[in-house]
Amino acid sequence: MGKHREIVEKQKNFFEKGITKNISFRMEMLKHLKKVILENEKLILKALKDDLNKPPFEAYATEIGIVLDEIDYVIKNLKNWTKPKKVKTPIFHFLSKSFIYPEPYGVVLIIAPWNYPFQLVLSPLIGAIAGGNCAIIKPSEYSSNTSKILSKIINENFKSDFITVIEGGSEVNKSLLEQKFDYIFFTGSVRVGKIVMEAASKHLTPITLELGGKSPCIVDEEANIDLAAKRITWGKFLNAGQTCVAPDYLLVHKNIKEGLIKNIIKYIKEFYGDDPRKSPDYPRIINKKHFIRLSKLLEDGEIVYGGEVDEDDLYLSPTIIDNIDWNFEIMKDEIFGPLLPVLEYKDLDEVINKVNGKPKPLALYFFSNNKEKEKKVLEDIPFGGGCINDTIVHVASSYLPFGGVGNSGMGSYHGKASFDTFTHYKSILKKSNMFDINLRYPPYRNKIKALKKILK
Repeated sequence: MGKHREIVEKQKNFFEKGITKNISFRMEMLKHLKKVILENEKLILKALKDDLNKPPFEAYATEIGIVLDEIDYVIKNLKNWTKPKKVKTPIFHFLSKSFIYPEPYGVVLIIAPWNYPFQLVLSPLIGAIAGGNCAIIKPSEYSSNTSKILSKIINENFKSDFITVIEGGSEVNKSLLEQKFDYIFFTGSVRVGKIVMEAASKHLTPITLELGGKSPCIVDEEANIDLAAKRITWGKFLNAGQTCVAPDYLLVHKNIKEGLIKNIIKYIKEFYGDDPRKSPDYPRIINKKHFIRLSKLLEDGEIVYGGEVDEDDLYLSPTIIDNIDWNFEIMKDEIFGPLLPVLEYKDLDEVINKVNGKPKPLALYFFSNNKEKEKKVLEDIPFGGGCINDTIVHVASSYLPFGGVGNSGMGSYHGKASFDTFTHYKSILKKSNMFDINLRYPPYRNKIKALKKILK
């Protein structure tokens, strides 16, 4: 714990020198970050392969490429974001000017998960650097190979009093959370998110929580069934379902249920072959703990496709499960794996009421060509973000803030939202000294009449 306190103090001392507030320094560090990522691309891809069996295409698209694109976007816009903004001033502040000054928080802690172990470290880090902060990064010990590469990339290319990676397990997390940070950014489970929030509250540290939940995928009878099946299959089984915004369960209109399932099976075979175990494009479960947890969920409902397991290989095939009841174990918590429960419905209002009876999801996907139904779903169901007629891709846009609501998290990031997250906006009113109106000063006597003419 003493070591971690020392690192935090070291970064606080560096921050107080004001170097990170310099816009040129921030730009230089972002460009340097991009440079070292490109230099270590092969090592990053290998680490992701070793940790999760991620194919190179998927690893680049969802981990490296998305980070590089974000860096470019932030560099392009950073000078504009960091400028003080002049805003309007009320008439009763006559001869005054109002400004908003963006300033960094200071030293931030970024705690990342194992499922996208590179991207979910670097994406918030980009925001922290852009905002002018120092950062301590704690990657997940579950994705140990990627954690080591992150440590190498960051610790060998940046000064530790600016950015540093600290590896380790839950004891390291506990020790870090005992320190006083200026901001904490956490991505992970709801359970651990509560622990992080409790720890932050002891120092009144502001936080962002990127959590998860059961994200529904609703397929209306007026949807393009074939295309919906293709996009659902991709989104659900990307990273073997170990994605916080993966379609967790399927709510499909009873009239098209059979056809949709048939088409999903068709695309599973098209994407991964008759035996996904042999596919170079199908990842593995992160570890035995999660493999055992997922395997137990196969006891619910009727497996209509898949269900093959191999503990030694941490392999769990793409699986579709029918005849699901809301009270089954698989419907209680986020699945976070390649199991797709299917429920049917008759009426959209029935679906809306059911989803709204559960904790607010991180994502929601609705497939339909009916714009009135689309409007109804968007207006009547609260959720973090999502797609109409697609899955997952909303997270890959620097123009869209990404974050949860309620149990699925608080705060958002990506693009400008990342800069905003790691920035305090300081409000300043500059008053003229040319003359002073006595209305606001005691004694008040009958001044209230004049006041009411101004404030009415």
